[in-house]
Order: sequence, then C-alpha cells, then structure tokens
Amino acid sequence: MSSKVEPVAEFEGNGPAPVLVVCEHASNRFPEAFGTLGLTAEQQDSHIAWDPGAFALSRDLADRLGAPFIHATVSRLVYDLNRPPEAPDAIPEVSEVHNIPGNQGLSAADRQARIDQVHGPWHAALAAAIGTVLPLAMVTIHSFTPVYRETPRETEVGILHDTDSRLADAVLANAAKAGLEWHRNRPYGPEDGVTHTLRTVAEPRGILPVMVEVRNDLLQSTGDVARIGAALHAALVPALADLEIPVERAAEGTGA
Repeated sequence: MSSKVEPVAEFEGNGPAPVLVVCEHASNRFPEAFGTLGLTAEQQDSHIAWDPGAFALSRDLADRLGAPFIHATVSRLVYDLNRPPEAPDAIPEVSEVHNIPGNQGLSAADRQARIDQVHGPWHAALAAAIGTVLPLAMVTIHSFTPVYRETPRETEVGILHDTDSRLADAVLANAAKAGLEWHRNRPYGPEDGVTHTLRTVAEPRGILPVMVEVRNDLLQSTGDVARIGAALHAALVPALADLEIPVERAAEGTGA
C-alpha cells in the first residue's frame, strides 16, 4: 500500500465573506492505494460512499455568499472525515446494510495508516484554510438519503449543532421565509457522532458553527441545487446579521 494519498482536500480561497463553507463528504473517489474496497460500481456511486449533491450545493452556497470553500476528495468509506479516529464508523465495516470488504478485519496498523494518510492531511488542510480565511462562521454541508433502512424521512433540511447552537438557532429563526421543511438536529444529531467537525474544529476556535443536512432527492438537478442554495442563502444571511457578523460582504455573492 502506498504511504501517500494525494490530494485529500481542495481549497478555493476566493471570496471575502467571513464564512468558511466545508464539505467533508463531497467525493466518491477511491484512491488507487485502497482499490475499490471490494465494492461494486453501483455501491461506489451510492450514498454510502459520499453525500450526493453536497459538493454542488456547497459550491453554489459559497458562490452566493462570496465565501471560501474547502472540500474533501476521498470517499467517506476510505475514512469518514466527520468522525474522530477512535470512532468505529470512521472506517466502517458496514454502511447501512452494505458490507465494506476492504474495511473488514483491519489491523491497528492498517487503521493508523488510514488516519495518517487521510484524516491527518485533511485536518491540516482545514486548519490551514482557517488560518488563511480567519472565518467568523463555518457552514458544513451534507446530504442524506430519503429512505434509510426502509424508513422514509420527512425532514427536507436539517440544521444541526453541538454545544454552540447560536448560528443554528438564528438560521432556524429565519428559515420560515425560505420555505421547505426545516428541522433541528434531524435526521441526525450530536448523539449520532456527526458533529465532530463543529465540536473539534469550529467551537474551540470560537468560530460560529452550523451543519446543514439536505435530503438528496432535493438535489437531483442543477435547478434543484440552485433552489436549495437560494433557500439556504435566504436563511443564512439574516442569521449571520442577527449575530453581528459583517454579512454585507456575504450579501454581494452573485449566486448561481
């Protein structure tokens, strides 16, 4: 196995808004060092390997805000960048009902190699982006499947937070004008371990954090992405203003 996996992140630093848009599950790329983990082409393209539509939505929102944007370039099945190294699902042996053969029976050394090759470089890139941007707020973008383990999900947009709920509170307070079905900490919440980036990266640095989960059937086309991007922008800009973040720069985004 190769000792290097490049790249694990891409940073687009253009845009003056004091907000960093982050997408940890943007890619379903499987680096050559890991092969396909024993997955079929259909599995590699499915929601178990990435968050479909999340990259496009992140790019759309960053454009609207005039904000810098960092995204991962490795499948979350290689390493889930929104999980700490000690979490079993950081390198999942099973995702939903799908076995991940290449993740099963890994030795401690194999797991550490994944951490060193993917988790470490990603967090170094994220820290470097924060050092460049000096953001006042961080928005992480995810998508979720409309049916999970045969259970339909009614939530259209989830607004998630960990201990610091200020930005989430403000977004939800402004969400009604944007339409859609918005819910707090659904379909996931802190108890599911999904707020790792918010809790360990944003909060310790005093950056106002919020995580956005969008049901992926709402992100099927370019028009869909633009509609959801406009709704997020409509809720986020006044939310930032409510928290006295200088969003006059953000409001200059041209949108998509």
